[in-house]
Amino acid sequence: MEQTIQTVKRPETSPKDFFLHLLSIVTLYASAISFSTLLFQCINYWFPDALGGYYAMNASFEAMRWAIAMLIVFFPTYVATNVFLNKDYRVAPEKKELRIRKWLLYFTLFAAALIILGDFVALLLNFMQGELTMRFVLKVIVIFFVTGSIFGYYLWELKNAGFSSRVKMFVYIISGIILASIVAGFLIAGSPAKERARRFDGERVSNLQMIQSEIVSYWQRKQTLPEDLSALNDSIKGFSVPNDPRTSAPYRYEVTGSESFSLCATFEMESGEGNPREYPYGGWGANWDHPAGEKCFERSIDKDLYPFIVPEKRAL
Repeated sequence: MEQTIQTVKRPETSPKDFFLHLLSIVTLYASAISFSTLLFQCINYWFPDALGGYYAMNASFEAMRWAIAMLIVFFPTYVATNVFLNKDYRVAPEKKELRIRKWLLYFTLFAAALIILGDFVALLLNFMQGELTMRFVLKVIVIFFVTGSIFGYYLWELKNAGFSSRVKMFVYIISGIILASIVAGFLIAGSPAKERARRFDGERVSNLQMIQSEIVSYWQRKQTLPEDLSALNDSIKGFSVPNDPRTSAPYRYEVTGSESFSLCATFEMESGEGNPREYPYGGWGANWDHPAGEKCFERSIDKDLYPFIVPEKRAL
């Protein structure tokens, strides 16, 4: 009696399988990086670095907005791709043995394990260097949470376990945490409309700074203040007096004395609104603090600081 040996044929990887599995892993990495970046910037906001200053905080807000944008795009794509893959697995369970799937899962576990080990090394190193601050500890916890969650979930994936109620609860909790982080990022960085208004106000202050500099230069060279802002236009130097960036209305200028003047603009927000740690524009101290609405900046020229510029007479 002949004994037949039945061999199990390994499923072949179709272009669709390759695309979906690769898309799942790429969107996972992008989601994990953007989620970690968002939490890092939230930590930077809640625990500011005394050496950071205005530009570090401004860069932190920009990084936060990038992270929110990436999360909004990549995380739903990751969820949708995995929902589609799980439906495919239920129809054809043998697809869980695809080589592309095994390779990508093991590589993800490998990367997560290396990051966790590096996390502990960095924590120990900073502890020995005396730099164990709350900011750093919280960031280590974030990295450990993100990589640990990925490691645990994909370890379960490799075991081919069923989609139990515990796993569903884990997925819901992670999704809720990501949604909460996006909401927190919007609250800290401000809505798109608020950020646009803040940038318009920043442009107004920058314009006023430029106009003020030209007024002082005019006074030094001509020993008198200009009667109106149009006198500052200089085709040779290439300077043209800017107007309000949103309304295109001219800024209000008034001569209040032989050595004093005022510059007025209408602002959309109070300076520093939504960001109490924001430094004044351009590092000019409180010179450019303003409320929402019209604000006039009164200026007096100090002759000692800004003496007249007298042209040198050439010898005949």
